Amino acid sequence: MANEEDDPIIQEIDVFLARSLLEKLYLFQYPIRPASMTYDDVTHLSAKIKPKQQKVELEMAIDTLNPNYCRSKGEQIALNVDGTCTDETSTYSSKLMDKQTFCSSQAASNVSRYAAAVYKKGELHLTPLHGILQLRPSFTYLDKADAKHREREAANEGGDSSQDEAEDDVKQITVRFSRPETEQARQRRVQSYEFLQKRQAEEHWVHLHYYGLKDSRSEHERQYLFSQGHGLAENTELIKSPSEYLMMLMPPSVEEENDKPMAPSNVLSMAQLRTLPLADQIKILMKNVKVMPFANLMSLLGSGTDSTAVLRCIQQVAMLVQGNWVVKSDVLYPKDTSSPHSGVPAEVLCRGRDFVMWKFTQDRWVVRKEVAAVTKLCPEDVKDFLEHMSVARINKGWEFMLPYDEDFVKKHPDIVQRQHMLWMGIQAKLEKVYNLLKEHLTPKKQEAQSAHPLLVSGEQRVNMAKAKVKQNYGQLEKEFQKQKAEMKSNDTSAKMDVSNIRIKEEPVSDEEPMDTSAYEGMNNGIVNGLHPEEDSTDSLNGHLPGGCIDRVAQELKAFVSSTFKKQFVLTLSELKRLFNLHLASLPPGHTLFSGISDKMLQDMVLDTGCKQILVPFPPQTAASPDELKVYALWEAGDTYDQHRQVLLEIFSKNYRVRRNVIQNQLSQECGEDLNKQEVDRVLKDCCVSYGGMWYLKGTVQS
Repeated sequence: MANEEDDPIIQEIDVFLARSLLEKLYLFQYPIRPASMTYDDVTHLSAKIKPKQQKVELEMAIDTLNPNYCRSKGEQIALNVDGTCTDETSTYSSKLMDKQTFCSSQAASNVSRYAAAVYKKGELHLTPLHGILQLRPSFTYLDKADAKHREREAANEGGDSSQDEAEDDVKQITVRFSRPETEQARQRRVQSYEFLQKRQAEEHWVHLHYYGLKDSRSEHERQYLFSQGHGLAENTELIKSPSEYLMMLMPPSVEEENDKPMAPSNVLSMAQLRTLPLADQIKILMKNVKVMPFANLMSLLGSGTDSTAVLRCIQQVAMLVQGNWVVKSDVLYPKDTSSPHSGVPAEVLCRGRDFVMWKFTQDRWVVRKEVAAVTKLCPEDVKDFLEHMSVARINKGWEFMLPYDEDFVKKHPDIVQRQHMLWMGIQAKLEKVYNLLKEHLTPKKQEAQSAHPLLVSGEQRVNMAKAKVKQNYGQLEKEFQKQKAEMKSNDTSAKMDVSNIRIKEEPVSDEEPMDTSAYEGMNNGIVNGLHPEEDSTDSLNGHLPGGCIDRVAQELKAFVSSTFKKQFVLTLSELKRLFNLHLASLPPGHTLFSGISDKMLQDMVLDTGCKQILVPFPPQTAASPDELKVYALWEAGDTYDQHRQVLLEIFSKNYRVRRNVIQNQLSQECGEDLNKQEVDRVLKDCCVSYGGMWYLKGTVQS
C-alpha cells in the first residue's frame, strides 16, 4: 500500500486496437546514419519484396554532392564493377557509385507481442506488427567486380595463346546414368542447404512503388494506424480482466523455447514425451533404456494408462527375455544403416544381437568369446550387444542385468507363450544362418533348470543350509565327540588325518549350489576349520598341545612373509587362495593342518609389517567382503620402500589413478625426478593396468 501511495496514477489513457493494417504492417530497421541525414534526405529509387520469405531489397540514392562523399573512391568502385563501357546492364550508369542496395533479414521469428503505437488526443492506438525486418547493406556489386576481373584475365590469357593451342582437342566422354533416388536420399536432399537456397532463389521478386514521407498516399495510409470506430464492438479484445489483458500484451514466448539448446538424443523430456501417441512413447523409452521390467514401463507412462494397450504396443518394439522386455534389434539398427565400428550392414547386426538375446533366454550367463565365434562380428559390435542387456563379471562372463520377473510371467501366461513361439521361430532362423551346434542350442545344466532361470537369493541359501544342518546335527555332534576323544588319547595330536579336515574354499561361480552334506558339514559355522567363538589359536579338536602353537605361528609367519615379499599387495581372498594352495603342497600331518582361522591369518599379516589399505571402492561394486580387504607390505627393506608407500597412500584416497598423476606425486614426495624404469618397477610391484587406468592388485572391477 505504501508503494502505491508513493506512485499515484497521473493520467488514464484509452487504448484502441486498429485492425485496418492487420497482417500488412512491417517495421523496417535501417542502419545507423549520420546525424545530418534525415528521412527526408533519403531517396528510394526502387523496392522489391519476396512475400513468402518476407525478404525486401531497397535501392537508395547516395548524395554525391555531400562534402563527406569521396568522389574518387566512388569512380573507382564504378569502374571496377562496370568497366569502361556503359550499357543497360551497367550497375552505375553515371560512372559513379551513386546508389546503395539494402537487403533485409528477419529480426524476430515471433512478432505477435509487438505493435506500432500512435498517440493522439489522449488516445493510444495499437496496430499489431506482421514482421520486423532489419536492412543491411548488400555488397553484391563486389561480386560483380570480381567476375569482371576474372573475365579480363581469361581474355588476356586467351589472346596470348596461339591459334593451334586454341583449337579444342577431341576428348573422350564417359556417359553415366544416375541411379533411382531412394526416399531417404530424397529427404536428405530436400533438407540440404543447397536445396533450400535454390527454393528461395526460385521465388520471384514483386516490385513495389515507394511513396515518400510527405506524399499524399502516405498520409492516407497513415490514417489506417488509427482505430476506425471507438465503439465497444470494435474493441472487444480490450474488455478483459487485468490478468487476461497482461497475457494479451505479453503472451508466453515461443521464441525463447526454440532458442534453448536441444537436449542430447539420449535425454528425454517426460512432458514432451507424454504428448506423443502411446506407441511412440513406448518406442522412445525402449530405444533409450533398452531393457525394462513391465512395472517400470507402466510407472513411466503415467497413471491411467491402459495396461492392455501397453502390452499390445510393447510387443511391436520389444521381445520378452527372462520376464523383462528388451528392445528389438531392428529398432536400434534400422534398415540402410551400418555399424559405426566395422561398417557391417544393419541386417547382419540384427542377426548378431538376436543371437545374444536368444542366448539370454536360455541362461543368465553369456560368454563374449562364444558370441564372437558364432556371429563372426568385430569385438566392438559384440560388446555393444552385451552392454545393452547385461553386466560383465570378472572371470564369469556377462550376466543379464535384471532379475527374472516372475510376477509378470505369472500374470500374463498368454504373452509368455506367444513370445516363446516367436523365439522358437528366431531360433530356427539362427540355426540356418550360423549352423549352430548342439552345444549352442542346449543350455548349461539343462536337466537342473526349469522353463525359466531359478534365482535363489543369498538369504534363501543360508536358510536352506541351516535347515540341512539341523537335520544332521545329531550325526555331526557324534562325529565331533568321537574325534575329540581320539585326539585326547593320541599324544601326537599334531599328526592329524588330513581327510578329516577340509580347508574352506570359496565357490567358483554363483551357479554352484551350497553343499551342506553330512561329510562336508564339519565346516558349517567355522572359518578355515575353526569355530568363530573359540580363540583364534584353538584347533578344531580343542587346544593345541604345548609348543605346537609356536610352531604353527612360525610356519604361518614364514608363509605370509615370503608371500608378501613376492606379491607386495594382496586381497584377503587372494591370500586365502594362496594359503590353500600352500597347504595342498604340504605333507600330511604338517602343523598348519591344525586349523587356521581368518582372524589368525589377518593378525599374522599385520604382525609381519603389512598394513591394510582402505581402498575407496565404487558404491556399486560387486566384490565380496574378502575382496574388499586389501593388505600391502609397508617395508620390504629395499630402496623402493618410500616410493611404494607414496603409491599406497595415493590408492588409499583413489580407487583408480592415471599414470601421470602417480609419476607427479612420486616426484613431489620423493624429491627427485624418477625415470620411466623406476616408475615401472614400483607400478609392477603393487598395481595392474586396465583400460588406461592403474589399480591396486586384485581390486579391478569391470
